[in-house]
Amino acid sequence: MQIILLSGGSGTRLWPLSNDARSKQFLRVLDVDDGSDKLESMVQRVHRQLRESNINADLTVATSASQVDSVIAQLGDNVNIVAEPCRRDTFPAISLACEYLSKENHCPDDEVVVVMPCDPYTEAGYFEAIQKMAAGIVEDKAKMIVMGITPTYPSAKYGYVVPDKKHIDGDVAAVNRFTEKPSVEVAEQLIAEGALWNGGVFAFRLGYVTELSRKYNSEATFVEVKAHYADYPKISFDYEVAEKADNIGMVKYDGQWKDLGTWNTLTDELKHDTYGNVITDGSGRNTHIFNELNIPLLCMGTENLVIAASPDGIIVSEKSKSENVKAYAAELKHRPMYEERRWGTYRVIDSTEFPDGYCALTKQLTLNPGCSISYQRHSCRDEVWTFIDGEGLIVLDGERRTIKRGDVINIPKGQLHALKAIASLSFIEVQCGSNLIEEDIERFPYDWE
Repeated sequence: MQIILLSGGSGTRLWPLSNDARSKQFLRVLDVDDGSDKLESMVQRVHRQLRESNINADLTVATSASQVDSVIAQLGDNVNIVAEPCRRDTFPAISLACEYLSKENHCPDDEVVVVMPCDPYTEAGYFEAIQKMAAGIVEDKAKMIVMGITPTYPSAKYGYVVPDKKHIDGDVAAVNRFTEKPSVEVAEQLIAEGALWNGGVFAFRLGYVTELSRKYNSEATFVEVKAHYADYPKISFDYEVAEKADNIGMVKYDGQWKDLGTWNTLTDELKHDTYGNVITDGSGRNTHIFNELNIPLLCMGTENLVIAASPDGIIVSEKSKSENVKAYAAELKHRPMYEERRWGTYRVIDSTEFPDGYCALTKQLTLNPGCSISYQRHSCRDEVWTFIDGEGLIVLDGERRTIKRGDVINIPKGQLHALKAIASLSFIEVQCGSNLIEEDIERFPYDWE
Protein backbone atom coordinates (compact mmCIF):
# COMPACT_ATOMS: atom_id res chain seq x y z
CA MET A 1 0.00 0.00 0.00
CA GLN A 2 1.18 3.51 -0.86
CA ILE A 3 0.08 6.78 0.75
CA ILE A 4 0.49 10.09 -1.08
CA LEU A 5 0.41 13.14 1.17
CA LEU A 6 -0.57 16.31 -0.68
CA SER A 7 1.43 19.28 0.61
CA GLY A 8 0.70 22.48 -1.27
CA GLY A 9 -0.70 25.90 -0.51
CA SER A 10 0.59 29.42 -0.96
CA GLY A 11 0.67 30.42 2.70
CA THR A 12 -1.63 33.46 2.59
CA ARG A 13 -4.39 32.79 5.14
CA LEU A 14 -1.99 32.52 8.09
CA TRP A 15 0.21 35.44 7.03
CA PRO A 16 2.67 36.58 8.33
CA LEU A 17 3.77 33.29 9.92
CA SER A 18 3.18 31.47 6.63
CA ASN A 19 4.57 32.32 3.21
CA ASP A 20 5.22 30.58 -0.12
CA ALA A 21 8.03 28.52 1.39
CA ARG A 22 6.44 27.91 4.80
CA SER A 23 2.77 27.15 4.30
CA LYS A 24 0.37 26.57 7.18
CA GLN A 25 1.15 22.85 7.49
CA PHE A 26 4.73 23.65 8.58
CA LEU A 27 3.91 25.99 11.48
CA ARG A 28 4.99 24.38 14.76
CA VAL A 29 2.16 25.55 17.02
CA LEU A 30 0.27 22.35 17.93
CA ASP A 31 0.92 20.60 21.23
CA VAL A 32 2.24 17.04 21.04
CA ASP A 33 -0.14 14.91 23.08
CA ASP A 34 2.54 13.23 25.18
CA GLY A 35 2.55 15.42 28.28
CA SER A 36 5.63 17.36 27.16
CA ASP A 37 5.99 20.99 26.15
CA LYS A 38 6.92 20.03 22.59
CA LEU A 39 5.20 21.64 19.63
CA GLU A 40 4.60 20.08 16.25
CA SER A 41 3.29 21.23 12.88
CA MET A 42 0.19 19.95 11.09
CA VAL A 43 2.23 17.79 8.73
CA GLN A 44 4.23 16.36 11.63
CA ARG A 45 1.00 15.59 13.49
CA VAL A 46 -0.49 13.71 10.53
CA HIS A 47 2.79 11.86 9.99
CA ARG A 48 2.84 10.83 13.67
CA GLN A 49 -0.80 9.75 13.55
CA LEU A 50 -0.13 7.61 10.49
CA ARG A 51 2.69 5.84 12.34
CA GLU A 52 0.54 5.35 15.44
CA SER A 53 -2.34 3.94 13.37
CA ASN A 54 -0.11 1.03 12.27
CA ILE A 55 -1.09 1.51 8.64
CA ASN A 56 1.43 -0.57 6.71
CA ALA A 57 2.25 1.77 3.85
CA ASP A 58 5.12 3.60 2.18
CA LEU A 59 4.82 7.38 2.22
CA THR A 60 5.31 9.81 -0.65
CA VAL A 61 4.89 13.56 -0.26
CA ALA A 62 3.67 15.46 -3.33
CA THR A 63 4.70 19.08 -2.93
CA SER A 64 6.05 22.18 -4.67
CA ALA A 65 9.77 22.75 -5.23
CA SER A 66 9.75 25.62 -2.71
CA GLN A 67 8.54 23.32 0.09
CA VAL A 68 10.94 20.39 -0.37
CA ASP A 69 13.39 21.63 2.26
CA SER A 70 10.58 22.18 4.78
CA VAL A 71 9.30 18.64 4.22
CA ILE A 72 12.77 17.17 4.78
CA ALA A 73 13.41 19.39 7.82
CA GLN A 74 10.17 18.28 9.48
CA LEU A 75 9.73 14.66 8.35
CA GLY A 76 13.34 13.62 7.76
CA ASP A 77 14.76 12.07 4.64
CA ASN A 78 13.03 8.68 4.96
CA VAL A 79 10.00 9.74 2.92
CA ASN A 80 9.77 9.92 -0.84
CA ILE A 81 9.29 13.45 -2.20
CA VAL A 82 7.84 14.32 -5.59
CA ALA A 83 8.18 18.04 -6.35
CA GLU A 84 6.15 19.79 -9.03
CA PRO A 85 8.39 21.60 -11.54
CA CYS A 86 5.66 24.28 -11.65
CA ARG A 87 2.41 24.73 -9.77
CA ARG A 88 -0.67 23.22 -11.39
CA ASP A 89 -3.49 21.66 -9.33
CA THR A 90 -4.32 18.46 -7.47
CA PHE A 91 -4.88 16.25 -10.52
CA PRO A 92 -1.45 16.96 -12.06
CA ALA A 93 0.20 16.65 -8.63
CA ILE A 94 -1.42 13.28 -7.92
CA SER A 95 -0.73 12.06 -11.46
CA LEU A 96 2.95 13.02 -11.14
CA ALA A 97 3.24 11.18 -7.81
CA CYS A 98 1.59 8.09 -9.32
CA GLU A 99 3.99 8.18 -12.26
CA TYR A 100 6.84 8.33 -9.77
CA LEU A 101 5.53 5.27 -7.94
CA SER A 102 5.11 3.41 -11.20
CA LYS A 103 8.24 4.40 -13.12
CA GLU A 104 10.76 5.09 -10.34
CA ASN A 105 9.61 2.83 -7.49
CA HIS A 106 8.36 0.13 -9.89
CA CYS A 107 5.11 -0.39 -7.99
CA PRO A 108 2.69 -2.73 -9.82
CA ASP A 109 -0.51 -1.44 -11.39
CA ASP A 110 -2.65 -3.26 -8.81
CA GLU A 111 -0.91 -1.56 -5.86
CA VAL A 112 -3.43 0.22 -3.60
CA VAL A 113 -2.82 3.98 -3.36
CA VAL A 114 -4.44 6.34 -0.85
CA VAL A 115 -4.16 10.09 -1.46
CA MET A 116 -4.81 12.41 1.48
CA PRO A 117 -4.12 16.00 2.53
CA CYS A 118 -1.18 16.55 4.86
CA ASP A 119 -2.94 18.91 7.28
CA PRO A 120 -6.33 17.71 8.57
CA TYR A 121 -6.85 18.16 12.31
CA THR A 122 -8.40 14.82 13.12
CA GLU A 123 -8.29 11.71 15.31
CA ALA A 124 -7.65 7.96 15.18
CA GLY A 125 -10.99 7.11 13.55
CA TYR A 126 -9.95 9.03 10.45
CA PHE A 127 -7.10 6.60 9.85
CA GLU A 128 -9.37 3.63 10.53
CA ALA A 129 -11.60 4.97 7.74
CA ILE A 130 -8.55 5.09 5.46
CA GLN A 131 -7.89 1.42 6.19
CA LYS A 132 -11.52 0.64 5.30
CA MET A 133 -11.11 2.52 2.03
CA ALA A 134 -7.99 0.53 1.16
CA ALA A 135 -9.76 -2.73 2.06
CA GLY A 136 -12.66 -1.77 -0.21
CA ILE A 137 -10.26 -1.36 -3.14
CA VAL A 138 -8.58 -4.71 -2.40
CA GLU A 139 -12.03 -6.34 -2.41
CA ASP A 140 -12.92 -4.58 -5.71
CA LYS A 141 -15.98 -2.86 -4.24
CA ALA A 142 -15.30 0.17 -6.47
CA LYS A 143 -12.67 1.51 -8.87
CA MET A 144 -12.16 4.44 -6.55
CA ILE A 145 -13.33 5.16 -3.01
CA VAL A 146 -13.58 8.60 -1.39
CA MET A 147 -14.00 9.63 2.24
CA GLY A 148 -17.23 11.31 3.27
CA ILE A 149 -17.04 13.29 6.52
CA THR A 150 -20.13 13.92 8.63
CA PRO A 151 -20.75 17.68 8.37
CA THR A 152 -21.15 19.74 11.51
CA TYR A 153 -22.66 22.77 9.77
CA PRO A 154 -23.69 23.82 6.22
CA SER A 155 -20.37 25.13 4.94
CA ALA A 156 -19.79 26.83 1.59
CA LYS A 157 -16.04 26.14 1.84
CA TYR A 158 -16.18 22.37 1.25
CA GLY A 159 -17.32 20.06 -1.50
CA TYR A 160 -20.08 17.52 -0.81
CA VAL A 161 -20.60 13.88 -1.74
CA VAL A 162 -24.08 12.39 -1.81
CA PRO A 163 -24.16 8.62 -1.15
CA ASP A 164 -26.64 6.22 -2.66
CA LYS A 165 -28.28 4.77 0.45
CA LYS A 166 -29.79 1.92 -1.57
CA HIS A 167 -26.41 0.53 -2.60
CA ILE A 168 -24.18 -0.15 0.41
CA ASP A 169 -21.67 -3.00 0.57
CA GLY A 170 -20.31 -3.27 4.08
CA ASP A 171 -18.37 -0.08 4.83
CA VAL A 172 -18.60 1.14 1.22
CA ALA A 173 -21.61 3.01 -0.15
CA ALA A 174 -22.06 3.86 -3.81
CA VAL A 175 -21.76 7.55 -4.68
CA ASN A 176 -24.74 9.26 -6.24
CA ARG A 177 -23.13 12.61 -7.09
CA PHE A 178 -20.68 15.34 -6.07
CA THR A 179 -21.34 19.04 -5.51
CA GLU A 180 -18.39 21.41 -5.30
CA LYS A 181 -18.56 24.29 -2.76
CA PRO A 182 -22.26 25.18 -2.94
CA SER A 183 -23.95 28.15 -1.30
CA VAL A 184 -24.94 27.79 2.34
CA GLU A 185 -28.58 27.38 1.29
CA VAL A 186 -27.74 24.56 -1.13
CA ALA A 187 -25.45 23.00 1.48
CA GLU A 188 -28.39 22.86 3.90
CA GLN A 189 -30.45 21.01 1.27
CA LEU A 190 -27.61 18.60 0.55
CA ILE A 191 -27.14 17.76 4.23
CA ALA A 192 -30.89 17.11 4.47
CA GLU A 193 -30.40 14.55 1.67
CA GLY A 194 -27.65 12.85 3.65
CA ALA A 195 -24.68 14.47 1.92
CA LEU A 196 -21.28 14.49 3.59
CA TRP A 197 -18.25 16.72 3.23
CA ASN A 198 -15.79 15.53 0.61
CA GLY A 199 -12.65 14.99 2.71
CA GLY A 200 -10.26 15.03 -0.25
CA VAL A 201 -9.13 11.45 0.47
CA PHE A 202 -9.06 9.00 -2.46
CA ALA A 203 -8.22 5.30 -2.69
CA PHE A 204 -7.60 3.45 -5.97
CA ARG A 205 -5.26 1.04 -7.66
CA LEU A 206 -2.16 2.69 -9.11
CA GLY A 207 -2.91 1.66 -12.68
CA TYR A 208 -6.31 3.37 -12.53
CA VAL A 209 -4.75 6.84 -12.36
CA THR A 210 -1.68 6.19 -14.54
CA GLU A 211 -4.03 4.99 -17.29
CA LEU A 212 -6.20 8.12 -16.97
CA SER A 213 -3.03 10.24 -17.20
CA ARG A 214 -2.12 8.85 -20.60
CA LYS A 215 -4.08 11.54 -22.43
CA TYR A 216 -1.67 14.11 -20.99
CA ASN A 217 1.54 12.10 -20.98
CA SER A 218 2.83 9.04 -22.83
CA GLU A 219 6.48 9.33 -21.83
CA ALA A 220 8.47 6.21 -21.03
CA THR A 221 10.42 7.58 -18.05
CA PHE A 222 9.60 9.67 -15.01
CA VAL A 223 12.21 12.25 -16.02
CA GLU A 224 10.35 12.74 -19.32
CA VAL A 225 6.99 12.96 -17.56
CA LYS A 226 8.36 15.64 -15.25
CA ALA A 227 9.89 17.55 -18.18
CA HIS A 228 6.42 17.83 -19.77
CA TYR A 229 4.58 18.56 -16.53
CA ALA A 230 3.51 22.02 -17.72
CA ASP A 231 1.40 20.29 -20.40
CA TYR A 232 -1.02 19.08 -17.73
CA PRO A 233 -4.15 21.21 -17.33
CA LYS A 234 -4.70 23.15 -14.13
CA ILE A 235 -7.58 21.08 -12.83
CA SER A 236 -8.50 19.45 -9.53
CA PHE A 237 -8.56 15.69 -9.03
CA ASP A 238 -12.26 15.97 -8.13
CA TYR A 239 -13.17 17.56 -11.46
CA GLU A 240 -10.85 15.50 -13.66
CA VAL A 241 -11.33 12.08 -12.07
CA ALA A 242 -13.76 11.70 -9.17
CA GLU A 243 -16.76 13.39 -10.74
CA LYS A 244 -16.31 11.48 -14.02
CA ALA A 245 -15.81 8.03 -12.49
CA ASP A 246 -18.50 5.44 -13.28
CA ASN A 247 -17.84 3.12 -10.34
CA ILE A 248 -17.05 5.12 -7.24
CA GLY A 249 -17.67 4.34 -3.59
CA MET A 250 -17.56 6.19 -0.31
CA VAL A 251 -16.50 5.32 3.24
CA LYS A 252 -18.04 7.46 5.96
CA TYR A 253 -15.98 9.04 8.72
CA ASP A 254 -17.96 10.33 11.70
CA GLY A 255 -15.51 12.07 14.01
CA GLN A 256 -13.37 15.11 14.67
CA TRP A 257 -12.14 16.81 11.50
CA LYS A 258 -11.13 20.40 10.93
CA ASP A 259 -9.28 22.39 8.33
CA LEU A 260 -7.04 24.73 10.36
CA GLY A 261 -6.66 27.06 7.41
CA THR A 262 -7.53 30.38 9.04
CA TRP A 263 -6.47 32.15 12.23
CA ASN A 264 -9.94 31.56 13.66
CA THR A 265 -9.95 27.79 13.17
CA LEU A 266 -6.31 27.42 14.19
CA THR A 267 -6.55 29.34 17.46
CA ASP A 268 -9.64 27.33 18.46
CA GLU A 269 -7.40 24.26 18.80
CA LEU A 270 -4.39 25.81 20.54
CA LYS A 271 -3.68 25.17 24.21
CA HIS A 272 -1.63 28.35 24.71
CA ASP A 273 -2.48 32.02 24.18
CA THR A 274 1.06 33.28 23.59
CA TYR A 275 3.99 32.01 21.53
CA GLY A 276 7.44 33.52 21.46
CA ASN A 277 8.67 36.67 23.19
CA VAL A 278 5.29 37.94 24.43
CA ILE A 279 4.43 39.90 27.57
CA THR A 280 0.84 40.58 28.69
CA ASP A 281 -0.76 42.33 31.65
CA GLY A 282 -3.07 39.35 32.20
CA SER A 283 -6.26 41.28 31.45
CA GLY A 284 -6.69 40.20 27.82
CA ARG A 285 -9.55 37.97 26.71
CA ASN A 286 -9.73 35.52 23.81
CA THR A 287 -6.52 36.87 22.26
CA HIS A 288 -3.79 34.76 20.68
CA ILE A 289 -0.35 36.31 20.21
CA PHE A 290 2.54 34.95 18.14
CA ASN A 291 5.95 36.62 18.05
CA GLU A 292 8.85 35.30 15.96
CA LEU A 293 10.86 38.50 16.24
CA ASN A 294 13.82 39.06 18.55
CA ILE A 295 12.14 42.03 20.20
CA PRO A 296 9.45 41.82 22.90
CA LEU A 297 5.77 42.19 22.06
CA LEU A 298 3.66 43.74 24.85
CA CYS A 299 -0.14 43.40 24.84
CA MET A 300 -2.49 44.95 27.40
CA GLY A 301 -6.26 44.71 27.63
CA THR A 302 -6.63 43.00 24.26
CA GLU A 303 -9.89 41.25 23.44
CA ASN A 304 -10.91 38.90 20.59
CA LEU A 305 -7.72 39.55 18.65
CA VAL A 306 -5.12 37.59 16.76
CA ILE A 307 -1.69 39.26 16.79
CA ALA A 308 1.20 37.74 14.88
CA ALA A 309 4.64 39.18 14.19
CA SER A 310 7.35 37.62 12.03
CA PRO A 311 10.11 38.84 9.72
CA ASP A 312 7.46 38.80 6.96
CA GLY A 313 5.21 41.35 8.70
CA ILE A 314 2.73 41.99 11.50
CA ILE A 315 -1.02 41.39 11.67
CA VAL A 316 -3.39 42.78 14.30
CA SER A 317 -6.95 41.69 13.61
CA GLU A 318 -10.25 40.97 15.23
CA LYS A 319 -10.64 37.21 15.06
CA SER A 320 -13.87 37.53 13.11
CA LYS A 321 -12.03 39.51 10.41
CA SER A 322 -8.77 37.56 10.34
CA GLU A 323 -9.72 35.20 7.52
CA ASN A 324 -9.91 38.20 5.17
CA VAL A 325 -6.10 38.42 5.07
CA LYS A 326 -6.14 36.48 1.78
CA ALA A 327 -7.77 39.47 0.08
CA TYR A 328 -4.61 41.49 0.80
CA ALA A 329 -2.17 38.73 -0.21
CA ALA A 330 -1.01 40.41 -3.42
CA GLU A 331 -0.13 43.64 -1.59
CA LEU A 332 1.65 41.75 1.21
CA LYS A 333 3.68 39.41 -0.97
CA HIS A 334 7.46 39.70 -1.13
CA ARG A 335 10.40 37.36 -0.83
CA PRO A 336 10.17 34.98 2.17
CA MET A 337 11.90 36.55 5.18
CA TYR A 338 12.11 33.28 7.13
CA GLU A 339 12.63 29.75 5.83
CA GLU A 340 13.20 26.33 7.29
CA ARG A 341 15.68 24.40 5.17
CA ARG A 342 16.94 20.83 5.35
CA TRP A 343 20.18 22.18 6.87
CA GLY A 344 18.62 24.62 9.36
CA THR A 345 16.95 28.04 9.20
CA TYR A 346 17.55 31.55 7.96
CA ARG A 347 15.96 34.85 8.88
CA VAL A 348 16.25 38.11 6.93
CA ILE A 349 17.31 40.90 9.30
CA ASP A 350 17.45 43.80 6.85
CA SER A 351 16.94 44.47 3.15
CA THR A 352 17.90 47.76 1.47
CA GLU A 353 17.88 48.99 -2.12
CA PHE A 354 19.77 52.20 -2.88
CA PRO A 355 18.78 54.78 -5.54
CA ASP A 356 21.39 53.49 -8.00
CA GLY A 357 20.00 49.92 -7.84
CA TYR A 358 22.71 48.58 -5.53
CA CYS A 359 21.21 46.24 -2.90
CA ALA A 360 22.22 44.93 0.52
CA LEU A 361 20.57 41.99 2.29
CA THR A 362 21.44 40.81 5.81
CA LYS A 363 20.50 37.35 7.10
CA GLN A 364 21.07 35.33 10.22
CA LEU A 365 21.55 31.63 9.43
CA THR A 366 21.79 28.60 11.69
CA LEU A 367 23.13 25.25 10.49
CA ASN A 368 22.19 22.17 12.46
CA PRO A 369 25.06 19.90 13.64
CA GLY A 370 26.34 17.70 10.82
CA CYS A 371 24.41 19.61 8.15
CA SER A 372 25.98 21.48 5.26
CA ILE A 373 25.32 24.12 2.63
CA SER A 374 26.07 22.95 -0.91
CA TYR A 375 29.27 23.79 -2.79
CA GLN A 376 28.16 26.82 -4.80
CA ARG A 377 28.94 30.17 -6.33
CA HIS A 378 27.02 33.33 -7.15
CA SER A 379 27.03 35.53 -10.23
CA CYS A 380 25.37 38.68 -8.94
CA ARG A 381 26.48 39.14 -5.36
CA ASP A 382 29.40 39.30 -2.94
CA GLU A 383 28.95 37.90 0.55
CA VAL A 384 30.51 38.49 3.95
CA TRP A 385 30.01 35.83 6.63
CA THR A 386 30.54 36.72 10.30
CA PHE A 387 30.39 33.66 12.55
CA ILE A 388 28.75 34.35 15.90
CA ASP A 389 28.46 30.88 17.46
CA GLY A 390 29.45 27.26 16.98
CA GLU A 391 32.12 25.50 14.96
CA GLY A 392 32.31 24.22 11.42
CA LEU A 393 34.27 23.64 8.24
CA ILE A 394 34.41 26.02 5.30
CA VAL A 395 35.61 25.31 1.75
CA LEU A 396 36.79 28.17 -0.48
CA ASP A 397 37.82 27.24 -4.04
CA GLY A 398 38.69 23.72 -2.90
CA GLU A 399 40.64 24.69 0.24
CA ARG A 400 39.10 23.55 3.52
CA ARG A 401 39.63 24.96 7.00
CA THR A 402 37.97 25.19 10.40
CA ILE A 403 35.88 28.23 11.34
CA LYS A 404 34.51 29.33 14.72
CA ARG A 405 32.93 32.26 16.56
CA GLY A 406 34.56 35.56 15.61
CA ASP A 407 35.80 34.50 12.17
CA VAL A 408 34.90 36.72 9.21
CA ILE A 409 34.94 35.35 5.65
CA ASN A 410 34.74 37.42 2.45
CA ILE A 411 33.25 35.58 -0.53
CA PRO A 412 33.42 37.57 -3.79
CA LYS A 413 31.06 36.73 -6.64
CA GLY A 414 32.29 33.73 -8.62
CA GLN A 415 34.13 32.09 -5.70
CA LEU A 416 33.18 28.49 -4.92
CA HIS A 417 32.25 27.94 -1.28
CA ALA A 418 30.62 25.38 1.00
CA LEU A 419 29.97 25.19 4.73
CA LYS A 420 29.39 22.34 7.21
CA ALA A 421 28.46 22.58 10.89
CA ILE A 422 30.35 20.50 13.43
CA ALA A 423 28.35 21.99 16.30
CA SER A 424 25.26 24.15 15.74
CA LEU A 425 26.67 27.00 13.68
CA SER A 426 25.23 30.53 13.52
CA PHE A 427 26.47 33.36 11.34
CA ILE A 428 25.46 36.70 9.86
CA GLU A 429 25.50 36.88 6.09
CA VAL A 430 25.61 40.24 4.30
CA GLN A 431 24.88 40.07 0.57
CA CYS A 432 25.76 43.02 -1.69
CA GLY A 433 25.03 43.29 -5.38
CA SER A 434 22.50 44.07 -8.07
CA ASN A 435 20.10 41.13 -7.98
CA LEU A 436 19.81 39.52 -4.55
CA ILE A 437 17.59 36.51 -5.21
CA GLU A 438 17.73 32.96 -3.87
CA GLU A 439 17.97 31.63 -7.43
CA ASP A 440 21.44 33.18 -7.91
CA ILE A 441 23.10 29.89 -6.98
CA GLU A 442 25.11 27.53 -9.17
CA ARG A 443 25.75 24.26 -7.35
CA PHE A 444 28.61 21.79 -7.73
CA PRO A 445 29.29 18.36 -6.19
CA TYR A 446 31.51 18.18 -3.12
CA ASP A 447 32.45 15.17 -0.99
CA TRP A 448 32.85 16.09 2.67
CA GLU A 449 34.27 12.63 3.38
